[in-house]
Amino acid sequence: MPRTLARVLTAAADMPAAQWDACAGTDNPFTMHAFIAALEASGSATARTGWQPAHIVVDDAQGVPLGILPAYLKSHSQGEYVFDQGWADAWERAGGRYYPKLQCSVPFTPATGPRLLLRDATAAPALLAAAEALAVQNRLSSVHATFLTPGQQALFAAQGWLMRTGEQFHWSNEGYGDFGDFLAALSSRKRKAIRKEREAALADGLMVVHLTGAAITEAHWDAFWTFYQDTGQRKWGRPYLTRAFFSQVGAAMGDRVLLMLAMRGDVPIAGALNFVGSDCLYGRYWGAREDVPFLHFELCYYQAIDWAIAHGLARVEAGAQGAHKLARGYRPVATVSA
Repeated sequence: MPRTLARVLTAAADMPAAQWDACAGTDNPFTMHAFIAALEASGSATARTGWQPAHIVVDDAQGVPLGILPAYLKSHSQGEYVFDQGWADAWERAGGRYYPKLQCSVPFTPATGPRLLLRDATAAPALLAAAEALAVQNRLSSVHATFLTPGQQALFAAQGWLMRTGEQFHWSNEGYGDFGDFLAALSSRKRKAIRKEREAALADGLMVVHLTGAAITEAHWDAFWTFYQDTGQRKWGRPYLTRAFFSQVGAAMGDRVLLMLAMRGDVPIAGALNFVGSDCLYGRYWGAREDVPFLHFELCYYQAIDWAIAHGLARVEAGAQGAHKLARGYRPVATVSA
């Protein structure tokens, strides 16, 4: 390939969105400039929170980006969803220093997607070589890349990166016309259980609304922030995202953001935040202020399936872990990281 130059961005905002997205494309919402810039500008992914941006860019001789490897200098292993704390403990007990490390990923986002954002496919080796050089120059313990696409796994392996596998549960659209078609494809036992759960979740007069773009107001985000804080404090000890992130990403990404709210009259009591890709609905965050049986399954799984069918999407990815999704039509899928 022609002569290239590598550089490191200390913020996604340091590159114009059009240049970034010329490399990233718009199929995956999480690698778009708007999403990553919102994480950083909102104070969610910063050096202070242990995510110091160090995005690697390879330019052509005219200074035009050929590819980007979104990366962060990490001072911990939180918010990654591929666990290496055992490695860190063993390394440090042996006298080494595991942190900082270089993490090539989208913060707080366990969704498979491109890690090498390529306007020119021939830039891939130069990006990976630059990541390795950055680690050597800064005496980092290691470089990691999580949730690789099948098409990019070979690019990392060709450079000698070691692969590790995990498992998630995704829903696949088998050409269903509506939710009833999906139910008809399940066993009688699963059909009955899902119908019972859906009826129970909304039996108390709750209604579910779907909001995108300008229909999502600051009042909606205030309510969802309350739900998210409760979930974050129970699961992680503290929420990863700031309140500002939701306003910023909602304003920047418009119809790529789908907020589902369970309403008691005019009052939201629970919500699920999703992001819309070209062929996939990604469920990301959930929370509630009331403990309603099966409402989590209704908002996060069944409403997502219903919406995906109605909009012709191929699959739903409902986040990390959760073997309970098997009983609700989701199937195990291998994830690969390096």
